[in-house]
Amino acid sequence: MISIRNLRKYHRGRMILGGVSAEIAPGETVAILGPSGGGKTTLLRCLNALDPFDAGAIDIAGFELRPQGKGVAPEDMVRLRARVGLVFQELHLFPHLSVLDNITLGPLVARGVPGEVAAARALALLDRVGLRDRAATYPGELSHGQKQRVAVARALALDPQVLLLDEPTSALDAATAAGVAETIGELTRGIVAVVLVTHSTELANRMADRILRLESGVVTESRV
Repeated sequence: MISIRNLRKYHRGRMILGGVSAEIAPGETVAILGPSGGGKTTLLRCLNALDPFDAGAIDIAGFELRPQGKGVAPEDMVRLRARVGLVFQELHLFPHLSVLDNITLGPLVARGVPGEVAAARALALLDRVGLRDRAATYPGELSHGQKQRVAVARALALDPQVLLLDEPTSALDAATAAGVAETIGELTRGIVAVVLVTHSTELANRMADRILRLESGVVTESRV
């Protein structure tokens, strides 16, 4: 499902990723753990082709990513990002759209799914994250934990093969974080390959089948 081979990235001469390699199986959840500035978010962005890299290769969800943005034609980027969902730390929900419309927008635009089908799928996902009653509300009316659940539902509405999560429980209290982690696990375990970036050892242990520790752009530990 995901093969990362000797991935290297530099920014203004500074090494960000220094030869990262990993294999992630279909349905496996892998946590990338490590300190701030270690390259975790950059790695996620490379996996989604949001950031180019300088050397190495990535095979992900049937696509081949190569250095300097090569390997995937511009017209195929929408298909790539439909298969490889990314939930940003900042979430980036559209504030002017309802919860339901935030979730249906991707299937409608990226996949051409009929409106009634997209809405039914979105409502089913909202059921599973416990927010069906908030379908008509707007992001500004939700708590941060509720926004996290909507962002995950939005990513899953595209039926991705891979889900990338950047600090999915940041800024949440312990009880809410545990609930969000449990919801993500219920929705994805054994179905979608998940790559999770976190500072939290507790979250990594709770959610992941395997943990990689990334420090200064290098994998220093891999454990189950």
